[in-house]
Amino acid sequence: IRDEESGYNKNLFCIPKHYEEDLERVFIPHGLILDRTERLARDIMQDMGSHYIVALCVLKGGYKFFADLLDHIKALNQNGDKSVPITVDFVRIKSYC
Repeated sequence: IRDEESGYNKNLFCIPKHYEEDLERVFIPHGLILDRTERLARDIMQDMGSHYIVALCVLKGGYKFFADLLDHIKALNQNGDKSVPITVDFVRIKSYC
C-alpha cells in the first residue's frame, strides 16, 4: 500500500458499532486479504513441490491468518494430483524486542 493511498470509505463495509467512531477508512478489504492468502497457499505448494511442509504459527496475533492459510493449503493438498505431508506447530513469543 502506497503512503498516499486513501483507502476505501468505511460506509462501503459492515463495521461493528464499537469500531465506528475509531475507524476512519478501510485500507485492505477482507476479500482482498482472503484472495492474497489463497494465492500465498498456491505459491507455497508450488515452491515446496513434494517436500514435507512444517507450518509454524506465532500465537496470539497470527492465529487467524495461519488458520486461513492452512485451510487453503489443505484444500490444494486434497484436490491436487499429489499429497504433501504437513506438520503444524505453535510458538508463543513473549516480546518482539
